[in-house]
Amino acid sequence: MAKKILTGILIVLVYVLVGCHGVDSGASRLIPPRIKTATVVKPVQAGEADLVEQMTAHRQAYRNALKILIDFYSDSGNNMKLKWAKDELAQLDGIPQYEYIIEATVAPESLRATETITEADYMYREALRIEKKAGRLILIKHEDNLRAALDLYNQIIKKHPSSDKIDDSAFRAAGICEYFRDYTIAVLYYKRAFQWDPKTPYPARFKTAYVLDKYLHRRDEALELYRQSLEQEKLSAGRKEFIENRIAELTKSKQSGK
Repeated sequence: MAKKILTGILIVLVYVLVGCHGVDSGASRLIPPRIKTATVVKPVQAGEADLVEQMTAHRQAYRNALKILIDFYSDSGNNMKLKWAKDELAQLDGIPQYEYIIEATVAPESLRATETITEADYMYREALRIEKKAGRLILIKHEDNLRAALDLYNQIIKKHPSSDKIDDSAFRAAGICEYFRDYTIAVLYYKRAFQWDPKTPYPARFKTAYVLDKYLHRRDEALELYRQSLEQEKLSAGRKEFIENRIAELTKSKQSGK
């Protein structure tokens, strides 16, 4: 009896697997991986920015071509191919797409936050407003709003590199990256905040040290920045005590490791 039940189950599974494609799904027209792969021609002496710009253009061109194809099949009444094209566009939109250029890396540490620039001030206020819309809860936020705010902070740094808002933007951008657990990127932005304005009002050295210490385990770097924070930044009593204790712990650990 058990054998018959098992056989029945196997038959049903085979039927499901064979029949999982809908009618006119286009399964027979899917391009095999070996045909998808083509020879990649790398531009001569292309840097990262050039390669990313080219990739972004191709990515957008692919999407636009699919939308044109959808319009064509819609106008011609070819519902079968219209469904294929819509499905391909939906899957394309579902693929994660990254901003490969990190503004904190592109913008050098030699920038200085010195000028009051009206447009930069407006952009910064708008970025703060959007970030605030993401919510006040630490663990649960509207992530698309955070990404939109991050994009504006990056635009300020890119368009107005001498603005007195670039250190503010870097610090806020770092916080967003830290929320997303992109700790290496967060460290880059926190460092830029105090590099671009050594007297920045934000505890950027402390935040850099904390992320290096807690998440990236780069304790030697963290120790030096904890010391700098203690010497150069305005700190609450609680944070000052934390830093002093952590310096003592890391120093002891370093000495015992010798």
